[in-house]
Amino acid sequence: MRIEVELPDIIEDYGDEVTISSWFVEEDDEVEEGETIVELAADENTINITAPASGRLVEIVAKEGDVVRVGDILAVMETMEEKEEEF
Repeated sequence: MRIEVELPDIIEDYGDEVTISSWFVEEDDEVEEGETIVELAADENTINITAPASGRLVEIVAKEGDVVRVGDILAVMETMEEKEEEF
């Protein structure tokens, strides 16, 4: 199953928007649920976003340097559930 990784509503203490600082994974990488996948910068603070599920990162939508807001899509993942259903 494909899922969109959105910027969660955790940045309210940092303003309305944050900047993508660094991706710790690349497209087509396998990730585990809870693994840090991207770092955001806001007001001299950093925020780490973790994978919401285990699976493969299919597409990085928000690139390093992009400014994003709550609800914006950061990436698209294919979860392990879909892979198991295909067999």
